[in-house]
Amino acid sequence: MRSVHVMNELQQDRTLGLLNAIEENSQASQRELAKHTGVALGLVNSYIKRCVKKGWIKISDAPANRYLYYLTPQGFIEKARLSARYLSDSFAFYRQAAASCEDLLDFLVLHNKKRIVIAGASNLAEIFILKSLEKELSIIAVYDPNYIGKRFLTTPVSNIWHIDDEIDAVVLCAIDQPNKIYNNLVQKVKVEDVHVPDILVRWFGCKL
Repeated sequence: MRSVHVMNELQQDRTLGLLNAIEENSQASQRELAKHTGVALGLVNSYIKRCVKKGWIKISDAPANRYLYYLTPQGFIEKARLSARYLSDSFAFYRQAAASCEDLLDFLVLHNKKRIVIAGASNLAEIFILKSLEKELSIIAVYDPNYIGKRFLTTPVSNIWHIDDEIDAVVLCAIDQPNKIYNNLVQKVKVEDVHVPDILVRWFGCKL
């Protein structure tokens, strides 16, 4: 099933992000690793345990009740494999995502919907924001309950819905659990004001 395949891809992307972060800084705390990978702290802990079990990461004690994380030889091999797969998939995803975002942006501009909130800090959100620079509209904020950090690219991020500014539309860009985020959104704004790039349906099994 496509949804299972998507979850596997998401798990692999997060694993690659974690392995990259540990290679760059073995002294990083779990909180710092969570910020680097853009996922919740508890989820990072789960991924670390999985990587240790797989033999990709080794943990050693450090002063001040901290831990040091190291990639094992098997970890470096897995990181190289995931990097190659990611690059291959990224080109195909970017082409289709860019076209999907272009179509939606044209629709929003045509219908004079120019003040936009994005739901979900993701690769798709990044593409949408970059493409929006070519259009006459403004991205007011990114809403993502699981994002750690105050900005996504140059856009303010909120993990609690308290958008006080008047907005014209919300664009769903959540790749992880898009249906759950969509259902959450339609309880806060009118359903006709929530817009979904069609790539979310084709690649990530979003069912509206």
